[in-house]
Amino acid sequence: MKATSLLIGCALLLSISLPANAQQSQQLNIEQVEGYLVTPQQLEFDESLLQQLKIPAGFRISVFAKDLGNPRMLAIGPDGTVYVTRREQGDVLALSDRNRDGRADRIRTVASGYKYINGITIRENRLYFVTDKQLYAADLRANGKIRKPKLLIDDLPDAGQHPNRTLAFGPDGLLYISVGSTCNACNDTNPENATLLQAQPDGSNRTIYAKGLRNTIGFAWHPETGELWGMDHGSDWRGNEQPPEELNLIQEGANYGWPFCFADRRPDVYLQTNPPGMTKEEYCANTQPPTLTYTAHSAPLGMIFYTGSQFPEEYRNDAFVTMRGSWNRNPPSGYKVVRVRYENGKPVEFEDFITGFLDEEQLTQFGRPVGIAIAPDGSLLFTDDTNGVIYRVSYVGQ
Repeated sequence: MKATSLLIGCALLLSISLPANAQQSQQLNIEQVEGYLVTPQQLEFDESLLQQLKIPAGFRISVFAKDLGNPRMLAIGPDGTVYVTRREQGDVLALSDRNRDGRADRIRTVASGYKYINGITIRENRLYFVTDKQLYAADLRANGKIRKPKLLIDDLPDAGQHPNRTLAFGPDGLLYISVGSTCNACNDTNPENATLLQAQPDGSNRTIYAKGLRNTIGFAWHPETGELWGMDHGSDWRGNEQPPEELNLIQEGANYGWPFCFADRRPDVYLQTNPPGMTKEEYCANTQPPTLTYTAHSAPLGMIFYTGSQFPEEYRNDAFVTMRGSWNRNPPSGYKVVRVRYENGKPVEFEDFITGFLDEEQLTQFGRPVGIAIAPDGSLLFTDDTNGVIYRVSYVGQ
């Protein structure tokens, strides 16, 4: 395992590395600017490890598929076929549970040769997937396979630090594509970086829907209100507890602050540059703050609202978010699936749903949740891209 503390400390270093206005406005101490490299040791997967997982009473977690390499994002076909992207392998797998026992019994590769593939979705019997630069679409076939993918977009912005694009169709029938920043904290020169893009289903008429979103990989629309919600990743190297991960109500034309602000319009005093023609404080005053925040560096990736009928009614229209887990926090954060409780269409709190992948005392982990989807029977599926597993969560009663 790797657990290294990197101190950006001492008064001299702070006076050199921080701009003058930051030195005057902040009483900084070593803990505030301390950075950690803490990488829990990955345990080899064994199904006996599932006994360590904690989940609410009445729920059961099992393995839907394993030995998949690097499974990332999920989409469910109209016939129940589960499609999953594999970024490292550059392909799409189709998994079928033909005997309906809750475990995949057929796995096929239906697309290959797509470097940095990540996001995937289905609309009107067409499968869409996105790489760092390209958007493709392919018609689904009756046997679960797909026809030859057609290139729709080939000029998405350069990826840099955040190549993992995601995509989804909104209630308006338009396509939304998340494009992360190229860096940890900088003033990206391409206006499409650190945004959520909107386009027609064929990829045309691409526009910036919202900006100032460092890396909003997980986003979804509330089933009742139709409002768009997304989880944004905070910057690194601002300390153990900052910036927090953000749950944002994403609205057309809004600015969510990155790279100059985080949390409740708080200026990022560690960023060396200012917005053109104004101070950070002036800029941040015109940005949208998050509705809720979550533990820093947890790395939220997948987000979905529960619309199935299998879980108890209290879960309906709540959201589930996968937290892949930190690499720069001590103790580590994330490595879990959380529930976001909604009341009257608004989020009120986060609560743990599945924990136990991380052992904080031993600094080990055996799962990093990523993609998430609802199966036709109402069970929940989510991926682990380090041990190559797709998990299935079902409700079996008290």
